[in-house]
Amino acid sequence: MPDKTITCRDCGNNFVFTEGEQEFYAQKGFSEPSRCPEDRAAKKASRNSGYGDSYGGGYGRAERTMTQVVCANCGKDTEVPFVPRGDRPVYCSDCFGQMNGGNRGGNRY
Repeated sequence: MPDKTITCRDCGNNFVFTEGEQEFYAQKGFSEPSRCPEDRAAKKASRNSGYGDSYGGGYGRAERTMTQVVCANCGKDTEVPFVPRGDRPVYCSDCFGQMNGGNRGGNRY
């Protein structure tokens, strides 16, 4: 299967869809790309700019938003990486780690 030249539907520039890329797309069940790599990256970045960017550490993601709370167990001021809903207690990392030995899933026997 030889390399293919495709015209980008957004910018109109030609780009090469290599034999290796074609094999990868076929293996994953993806359809042939209609945008050049630059426009695909720009579209992906615009999708990620308003969704899921409260999680830190990922490429193209904003910093994690921390919320100031008071630990429901010891009363210490602390920060958590989410906005509490109010229907469940929120603990500082020390108290959270002491509960169930730090095992989030409960007992696993």
